[in-house]
Amino acid sequence: MTVHFIGAGPGAADLITVRGRDILARSPVCLYAGSIMPREILDYCPTDARIVDTGSLSLDEIEAEYLAAHRKGKDVARLHSGDLSVWSAVAEQIRRLEKHGIDYTLTPGVPSFAAAAAALRRELTIPEVAQSLVLTRISGRASKMPDGETLAAFGATGATLAIHLAIHAIDRVVAELLPFYGMDCPVAIVVRASWPEERIIRGTLSDIEAKLAAEPVERTAIIFVGRGLGAADFVESQLYNADYVRRFRPGWPQDDTGSE
Repeated sequence: MTVHFIGAGPGAADLITVRGRDILARSPVCLYAGSIMPREILDYCPTDARIVDTGSLSLDEIEAEYLAAHRKGKDVARLHSGDLSVWSAVAEQIRRLEKHGIDYTLTPGVPSFAAAAAALRRELTIPEVAQSLVLTRISGRASKMPDGETLAAFGATGATLAIHLAIHAIDRVVAELLPFYGMDCPVAIVVRASWPEERIIRGTLSDIEAKLAAEPVERTAIIFVGRGLGAADFVESQLYNADYVRRFRPGWPQDDTGSE
């Protein structure tokens, strides 16, 4: 018996990976977070699967589901929104599985920031403008931020920020980032990326609070802040420059044996 943790993607049911879909299709038990995941994704489950919405369950109750499936020898597909590598609460579940000697796998998913960038129709790394992306959040009830991991600390780098779980504190985001990015720095808020009700609120650090007040958002949004969001007159990278010599192009250095 194996528990398969699957990154189900940002929202749209067809953004689950092929691997994740196939595991889901053969798992007799499925646990999913119903509050942040469309029910359409459950169409991939076997028709007779046990399907459990974990939205109202405690960690102890989720653990009990794993143990019950383990006793019956039934694989479990455990769906989490986005990708498993960030803010998924997978680590604490894995720790309990290991305590019981239960096997598990992890299948990555499309992260929400990537879906949000696609909605913006933007590359987040722009040559000589922005080459770093910081995924971060602010302290909340579920977990506190470690000392040193602050918006101000990340803002001091000038990197593009993708701020999760912070839409309720836009005033704090603006106040902490203004000294580093300036009033005219572009801001983009992507709400429910890839869902049918997806929407985008664009502005700058000077006016994004007012724009958000006019279009209130309660949750499931990412706040992007950074100069790269508005860059248009930037230099092209050398990657596709005809004079740029790289592997698999004529002119790449070879040794005496003719190998690369």
